[in-house]
Parts: sequence; C-alpha cells; structure tokens
Amino acid sequence: MKIGIIGGGIGGLTLAWYLQKAGVPYDLFEADARPGGNLHSLATPEGYLLEVGPNSLQLSPELQELLADLGLTDQIQDAAAVSQNRYVLRGGRYQVLPSSPPTLLTNGFFSLKAKWQLLKEFRKPAAPIDTNETVAHFFRRRFGPEIVDYAVNPFMAGIYAGDPEQLLIHKTFPQLPVLEQQFGSVLRGFAKSSKGAGRRRIITLQNGIQTLTDTLAAKLTNYQPGTAVTAVSRATDGTYQLELKSPQGLEAAPGYSHLALALPTYAAAPLLEPLFPQAAAALAAVYYPPMCAVYSAYDRASVAHPLNGFGALNPKVEGTYAAGSIWTSSIYPNRVPAGQVLFTTFVGGAQYEDTGRQPDDAQKAAVHAELSKFYGITGAPRWQFRYSWPRSIPQFDGRIVAAHAAADALTTDNIVAVANWRAGVGVPDCIRYARKQAEALAAH
Repeated sequence: MKIGIIGGGIGGLTLAWYLQKAGVPYDLFEADARPGGNLHSLATPEGYLLEVGPNSLQLSPELQELLADLGLTDQIQDAAAVSQNRYVLRGGRYQVLPSSPPTLLTNGFFSLKAKWQLLKEFRKPAAPIDTNETVAHFFRRRFGPEIVDYAVNPFMAGIYAGDPEQLLIHKTFPQLPVLEQQFGSVLRGFAKSSKGAGRRRIITLQNGIQTLTDTLAAKLTNYQPGTAVTAVSRATDGTYQLELKSPQGLEAAPGYSHLALALPTYAAAPLLEPLFPQAAAALAAVYYPPMCAVYSAYDRASVAHPLNGFGALNPKVEGTYAAGSIWTSSIYPNRVPAGQVLFTTFVGGAQYEDTGRQPDDAQKAAVHAELSKFYGITGAPRWQFRYSWPRSIPQFDGRIVAAHAAADALTTDNIVAVANWRAGVGVPDCIRYARKQAEALAAH
C-alpha cells in the first residue's frame, strides 16, 4: 500500500502526518511553495500580523493533541476575555447578542414575541426528517423569523460566507435535527447533551496560525512542495499514476494503491474527469462564492466604540455593505502597533456576491465609510489592506449533496477526499476527519 496525497492544506498535511506515524508509505504533492492552503498568516512591514484565512481556532481535543504532538503547546495564545461578547447590528447600532438561551430571555436584544417563540420551542413536536430542509427553514420553523433574521443570518454570512436560505441543515448542522428527533425539542436536547461541557477555548498561535501547517510540513518526510499534479491515470493493475509538474519539468510518479484528494472541488474535478466523469461533474458544481477581507487600522483615539468583544455581524435585513468585522486588536492586542485598533471586515459571500467582486479601492472606501458610520470613527485609516478569495468557502447547499455522494462512491476505487468540502469548513473538522481517514487507511 502507498498513498498519493494531492494538496498540502490542513487536511492533506494532517492525513500525511498520521499516516507517517502509522508507518504507511505516502507522497504528498503541493503545487504551491507554501504549505497550508487557506491557513495563511502575513506579517506586514507596518507591524501588523494578519490572518488571511481563519482568524482563530476552536481548541478541539483533536487539535489540542496535534499541537502537543508537534511541540506547539507553548505557542497557544488564548483570545482575550472580551471575545466572549459578540455584537450584531440592529436598528443601526451594535448590540451584544445573547450568548445562551437563558440570557436570550433576559437580554433586551430580541422582542417579547421572539422570546415567547423561543419558550414555545420546548413544546413543539418534532417534524419528519427532511434532508432538503435549509438552515433558515429549520430555525424559522422551530424558533420564528426574528431569530433567523438577527442571529442565524448574520452568523451564517460571517462564519460560512453563506446564505441560510440555501444551506442545508443536515449538512451544515447535522446534530440539530438529531436533537429534535431524540428529545422533541432542540433546546431541551442541547441542554441535556451539553451538560458539563464548557465552551471551547478560542485560540491562535503566537506567530500566526500558519505556524501549525509550517510545522507539519517540516516534519513530513515525503512532502513535495512546488509540485503540481496535472493528470491522473490508472494502470492495468489498478494502481494510480500521477503526472507531475515541478520546477524541473514534467515527470511521472510511481503507482499508488490509494489517492487522497486534499483539494477544493474545482481543482479536483479536472483530475478526476478522464477516469470518473460523473464524479467530476458533481464536484465541479459545488459553489464557492467570492469574498474579500479588508483590514483597516485606526488610531484608538479616533474610534468611539469600546470594541469590547470579538467583533460584530451585520444581518442582511439591515442593508449593510459588509457581512461584518472581527475586532482583531481586541482579541489579540499584540498583533497591531501600540495605540492602534484593527478591523478585519468581510465583504462578499453568498449573500453579497456583487460586492465581493468589486475592485480593491472601491471595497476599501466602502468599508471605511461603513466603519466610520457604525463605530463613530473620525479621520482616515492609518493603514488598509485587502486580501481576495475569488472562490472562498464551499457552500453546503443542494449542490454539495451530489459531491458527497460522489466522494462516497470513489472510496470503492480507493480514492478518499479530506478537503473542507468533505470534512467540514472548520479547521478542527478537517483535522478530525483527516485523522479518521488516516486511521482507516492504516487499518486497511
């Protein structure tokens, strides 16, 4: 057995790491010179440390174990205590979003009608399972429209770049329909299933999240950066042959009993098309909306808002330009020069597709204008920078169903997928899934 891994993002690197620990032969090919894919930390000459991928990580048991394995435990930096506060725009001003069902009832953010609908959820019977039900429909059915407009919608836009009217509940939050079926009430099920489970720590690494993927790559014995897989073929004995393109030119890789796809669907589809055209078509259809992150720094004295939280999300019903902002300097103060604050503002996504394609200058100007309006900012930014993803986060909408079915079918041909479109969009999801796949391959 030998595994050919295509793609050096967190999924591919984690898979290779656990295969290596299990003594399973592998080769990992990454087209870019830098490992990590979307995990990318950028230190600027002006003194800012930016994350141009995930801005923070939830410290899951699998992630914690991997960091310890790599000798990175002492690099963990917890988010500041104020990060527990999450703000949402309502009525033109930012208000703290209740963090739990009890505080939702006592906090003034939601109306009395919304609170009454929340209480009624305990008595609502479970509906029949519908695998086509969207996130918005599920929450509207269980909790009412106000919860969808001012909690679910901004959360899905800010975290998943998604539209809850399109994302499927059984793909995005599969545990929620399970709780409904088991306990008759999502809230009752959540209360019973989460007893004793505290909130997971929100962390980063001192020199940026990219430290994780850099360290993984450095410890792999069969990692080949700057080497793109340009074609996949199959020999008569069933092994896979890879055509490689590196700085040295074109070459062929030896046969592999198994392949692991650690690529976005739009990159995996052309490789699969000659051998598995139906699977390739399903993967090519997955939707990745455009998104940009605009980083804006200001003198602290120029910003009236206390910025005592993780950041603020903008519901679609409020008619804003951006999906929301992370208050980077509040979460990790050491990432900006003294006396300054830094906003990481997200533009685009499935609900804001047109703005996600606008030019650099237009986005920066619009973001500055909106920040000035809602945060009481006077004067121009000290510094601004934009990072663009023409195709950002895979959407777990109706199109992902066929892609997941195709991935399941490919396992019979010894091909597994460990990218975020298969594992889940969060870094802990990708680590958990890749480790599980490594264990299954090793057992095989």
